[in-house]
Amino acid sequence: MAEVKKKRDGFGSKLGIIAAAAGSAIGLGNIYRFPCEVGENGGAAFLLFYLIVVNLLGIPVMLSELVIGRRSQSNSVGAFHKLAPNTKWPIVGYIGVLCGFLIFAFYSTVSGWTLEYIVKSVTNSFHGKDLATIESEFAAFHDMGWRNVMWQGIFIFLTGFVVFRGVQNGIEKTAKVLMPLLLGILIILGIRSMTLPGAKEGLSFLFRPDFSKITGKVMVEALGQGFFSLSLGMGVLITYGSYVKKEDNLTSTAFSVVIADTAIAILAGLVIFPAAFSFGVKPEAGMGLVFNTLPMLFNQITGGYWFCLIFFVLLAIAALTSTISLLEVLVAYLSEEMLLKRTWATVIACAGTMLLGVFASLSLMSETPFALAGHTVFDMMDFLSSNILLPIGGVLIVIFVGWRLGKQKFFEEVTNEGALKAPLKRIIFFIIRYLAPVAIAIVFISGLIK
Repeated sequence: MAEVKKKRDGFGSKLGIIAAAAGSAIGLGNIYRFPCEVGENGGAAFLLFYLIVVNLLGIPVMLSELVIGRRSQSNSVGAFHKLAPNTKWPIVGYIGVLCGFLIFAFYSTVSGWTLEYIVKSVTNSFHGKDLATIESEFAAFHDMGWRNVMWQGIFIFLTGFVVFRGVQNGIEKTAKVLMPLLLGILIILGIRSMTLPGAKEGLSFLFRPDFSKITGKVMVEALGQGFFSLSLGMGVLITYGSYVKKEDNLTSTAFSVVIADTAIAILAGLVIFPAAFSFGVKPEAGMGLVFNTLPMLFNQITGGYWFCLIFFVLLAIAALTSTISLLEVLVAYLSEEMLLKRTWATVIACAGTMLLGVFASLSLMSETPFALAGHTVFDMMDFLSSNILLPIGGVLIVIFVGWRLGKQKFFEEVTNEGALKAPLKRIIFFIIRYLAPVAIAIVFISGLIK
């Protein structure tokens, strides 16, 4: 194991850390999944509880994972072997690896759609079409099972190519250049969307909460989305934390990522919902919110062809920064625990993901054989990972840091052995030790019961 440790890659700068971690958090989870969850769970009521989750629980859980990773300098499974040898704690790492594997398998399906829409944008196939036509073409695309699988395979290959190049030359360079471009185009689209006729109704839906809609289901969905969006409980931040230098500030990194993630999520809502209400798209339209609403928005603006093309290219990039982090969890585990070369670890992880992901893609066809009691394989994988495994992993992680790793070691990491003041460390540790486990467990259990 000593030889493997010498070969470990790492981030070259603080900006690289934030860009990579934010890239993992800021992806389809914000631009595609967040509007879907908001639309299907009451709008502003969901947003309100989501903001509570990401601020009160997201930062402490994220910091806990970064601490585990940097202190152990190992992958999500090896971290617990090192910090709690001869115990059952490594099961938390295995939950993260399994969760990352499941999410990558169905997430790559949606990621592949972005490539299809890049082709549609290049050929200007949205021009002059009404909403009904765009919606019917989106539905017809799902029935082209082979085409979904093809794009999924290409996207998995692209992800594998970046991860194969390593952390600093692959992951860090990709995230540092491309994430700011996505932010810029979202700001422009958000401004245009809010000037459309009927946009006020969309803004009201997003920001004026109806507290009667805060149910157990809404709370557990908000918890799942918060963890999904921030890449919590899936081994990503433990793995990325292991690549962070000892002199870098973990607390400021966690705050920076959460702020960026929340800003992008809200910005995505400002792009989607004013346009959706303006064009008559129902907020609970689910997958169609992004892939149907935005082409209509592009038809309404000057230079819409170029905005459409640039947006879907950047959406693919945002998806790529997320799939990169998910694949890195698997590759780090295979290369360090199974002692495989990074090349073979990448090939095996991509092949396994593709094998499982095919069922997710084919389950979205209208007459799919891959569904049970009306629930597709895609939906079941999404629910199992986001609403079950992520909260369980999150609870176990904060319990481990709060009660097994302990206050002294936590403080050593967040203060860089006393070099930093970290004034919030006591408050954050109190949340980690006492509030976070109870809050996550209550929301998780009550939501499942209801």
